[in-house]
Amino acid sequence: MLARSFAIDASAPRVLIVDDSVVARTVIARVVESCGRFAIAGVVGTAQAALDFVADERVDLILLDIAMPGMDGLTALPDLLAIGHGARIIIVSTSAVRGASETVRALALGAADTVEKPAAAHMSGEFARALIGSMDRLVAGRLPEPLAPVLRPVIRQPVDAGAFDVVLIGASTGGIHALSIVLRDLPVTLSQPIVITQHLPAAFMPYFTAQLATITGRPCTIATDCMRLKPRHILVAPGDAHIRCVSTGEGAGAVRLTRERAPTGCLPAVDPMFASAAEAFGARTLAIVLSGMGKDGAEGARLIHEAGGCVVVQDEQSSVVWGMPGAVVGMGLADAVMPPEGIARLLMTGRRA
Repeated sequence: MLARSFAIDASAPRVLIVDDSVVARTVIARVVESCGRFAIAGVVGTAQAALDFVADERVDLILLDIAMPGMDGLTALPDLLAIGHGARIIIVSTSAVRGASETVRALALGAADTVEKPAAAHMSGEFARALIGSMDRLVAGRLPEPLAPVLRPVIRQPVDAGAFDVVLIGASTGGIHALSIVLRDLPVTLSQPIVITQHLPAAFMPYFTAQLATITGRPCTIATDCMRLKPRHILVAPGDAHIRCVSTGEGAGAVRLTRERAPTGCLPAVDPMFASAAEAFGARTLAIVLSGMGKDGAEGARLIHEAGGCVVVQDEQSSVVWGMPGAVVGMGLADAVMPPEGIARLLMTGRRA
């Protein structure tokens, strides 16, 4: 099936719509065009047609359905990312239900966001606002934010993953995919507990933690108040509370859950996790900041840095949104900047790759 062509405003972000329903394609195109900030590069009805289109045409955003004849959207997603020259993919599907396993799977495969698609008669109002809002955030997230003069940190010393009592990971938009790369080949020798704050609503957490357990082969649990940090275990902040780390002596620790408003407005937020770990574990804290919008984690990273701990961030090229890692780099706080594959090798070998 050939793409439908549109007159393109050269300055506007280019959008490809992929949906097997003619009605859905038409209505989604109308929603996108009506906001006046995007140019529709094409509309196709199959995943294979989308792959053919992005092989020849540059697009900035791909609105991708899941259930389609032939190749489904999730199967096509990794290839679309591979040949899409940096295009961000938003899953727009009736399967993208809040908290559904397919939604989390799509994010793990590299989708930047998901929007639940209602019946065609209801593709206005709330759906239109959600879709355009997601598109605006992703486009804005690709624009460079003003940074402090330090654009690249000094690599201070080799990062030895075995020198820390705890590994903390903070992430938001694009972070689930990066997390899956960082954690999928953890060696048995990495015995430190891993604590994760990923910006996700509570409804997603059961599927998210189950997926992490499958990827890592390690126990992975949604944190509860006063839960102890255990070797080789992964704790994940619940969607409705911050994690705070406390020391229980001799390198051991536990977590407390709190729900106060964070300065960044995030719940859960990365900053409370980092800040409390700086106090509890000091120089024996390894913090990792992955793709995400905004600046959550930067203040906590400053406290870890001042305590002598280590801060590693995802690089700009591999990040869906370089807001969170970029803020840390801009403040001159990063000990290393690398893609998720490099962070994974760091955890596997204790050396920078």
